[in-house]
Amino acid sequence: MTKAEALKILEELKNSPNMVKHALACGFVMKDLCIKFSKGNYNHSEPLDEEDWEIVGLLHDADYELTGKSLDRHTEETAKKLKEKNVDQSLIDAIRGHCDKASRTSLMAKAIYAADELTGLIVAAALVQPDKKLKSVTVESVQRKFKDKSFAAGANRDQIRTCESELNIPLEEFVSIVLKSMQDNAKELGL
Repeated sequence: MTKAEALKILEELKNSPNMVKHALACGFVMKDLCIKFSKGNYNHSEPLDEEDWEIVGLLHDADYELTGKSLDRHTEETAKKLKEKNVDQSLIDAIRGHCDKASRTSLMAKAIYAADELTGLIVAAALVQPDKKLKSVTVESVQRKFKDKSFAAGANRDQIRTCESELNIPLEEFVSIVLKSMQDNAKELGL
């Protein structure tokens, strides 16, 4: 599957502009995380393909709005579409794993699980800036917002913290990676 095909699925599943931006943000972040894991001294035995990781980021929430935000049905429509297209099961499992419908055994699955919620927290941190831009957000400001449980209360901090337990990346470093990825692509994200 290509990025263009993944974007077509987002369109077919009638995602809102905000959901498409969330998908793009997660796609950029996942691609950058794959690059980091490919170049770093991380203990992994699985092949790392940047395009696969980006596709998982793009499609992890592809059916969220279509399923009426029902967590029982979430990822099922996407999984069905991907199976019809003979997409590798590891991508489907990573997408399903971000909402606990499959075991998170791959690095890719663990990465989308932690990154998904953090992208939302970072967007919220940008929207409270006077200019509402990602360029005004710092790692320190995200860390402060992370500690404030009333800020972006829907962002699951425990899920984000799995960057430490499942990816072996300290929280501050993970925030830095995700924020930089989003800032590098701010124009496409409209932030």
